[in-house]
Amino acid sequence: MKLHLTQQAGQNLFTAYGAGYVMVNQQRFETSLIVLPDKLIADWPPRSLDELTEAHFAYLATLDAEIVLLGTGNMLHFPHPRLTAALAQARIGFEVMDTFAAARTYNILMGEGRRVAAALLL
Repeated sequence: MKLHLTQQAGQNLFTAYGAGYVMVNQQRFETSLIVLPDKLIADWPPRSLDELTEAHFAYLATLDAEIVLLGTGNMLHFPHPRLTAALAQARIGFEVMDTFAAARTYNILMGEGRRVAAALLL
């Protein structure tokens, strides 16, 4: 699906997605990644929910985001709460959704000027 939103200068925006990929600023990604308005971390190591560890969420807590969206692939899957404790301790909002919903939600929140991070499992 192609998304039609106005790109804000210098900020990352999801521009399309489909089976096994997302596009950020017209660049295609087929591996897990983290997207913030001003930063893109390609090749985020976990490829599935089973590979997520407490260290991955501790890293997300260091990114200066007010909310983290976790995209869990084609289907919604919740990580164990012990894994996400670092986000709660840092008082960072956390939402879990399928990857495509996370991309759409990121665009909306980023467009509102929110400091959002999308961590997507692909």
